[in-house]
Amino acid sequence: MSIVEFCQVTYQVNQRKLISDLSFTIVSGETIVLLGRSGCGKTTTLKLINHLLAPTQGEIRVKGRSTTVWNPIQLRRSIGYVIQEVGLFPHFTVAQNIGIVPALEKWQQDRIRCRVLELLELVGLEASFSDRYPHQLSGGQRQRVGVARALAADPPLLLMDEPFGALDPITRVELQREFLQLQRQLGKTIVFVTHDIREAFKLGTRIALMQAGRLVEIGTPDEFERSTHLEAMAFLSARE
Repeated sequence: MSIVEFCQVTYQVNQRKLISDLSFTIVSGETIVLLGRSGCGKTTTLKLINHLLAPTQGEIRVKGRSTTVWNPIQLRRSIGYVIQEVGLFPHFTVAQNIGIVPALEKWQQDRIRCRVLELLELVGLEASFSDRYPHQLSGGQRQRVGVARALAADPPLLLMDEPFGALDPITRVELQREFLQLQRQLGKTIVFVTHDIREAFKLGTRIALMQAGRLVEIGTPDEFERSTHLEAMAFLSARE
């Protein structure tokens, strides 16, 4: 079942096209990686999904409905969002950060508290972390809290914008391994942005290679290994 559909989407600013004629479908339960160099349109594509940006032309459908039809607040609350710098509220505790969307959705406090503890365990943090503040956490711990916050209201779709890009190599590998375990356990639909080729091949069910706002090629890691497209071959050679 398709969760997200891009239908001939173009997005431009001041006559400059950041995305051009983008068409592809994201199906339930897959991790699709948007891969490409800086400035190729990966993050712009991500922001079009949760209607932080609106397409200049074409249509994006989330769960069968155009993003222009959705109430944008409800759309965003139904999608988990994880960014590179985490974006935790510094004056909120870990528990308050994780529980922010459930609180906005008017969950009962007992239910929020149980969900916070459940998610801390899920991302490998002890219950005692719930009373800490972001400045008291390491980079890897903050990123785990960011993932927990994105999962708090149990959204079917997660958007992850280079979530491990600012971490040291050892922590990054550890979180990539935990990401795979979480995905096997939860079966979420994930759109994952990276410019790291090894990360794309390790985490992606499918890889969407982008260049200058256009989709160059899309396929499984195995299909990319057999690719004859010049841009894909250049990326593969950089992976060696």
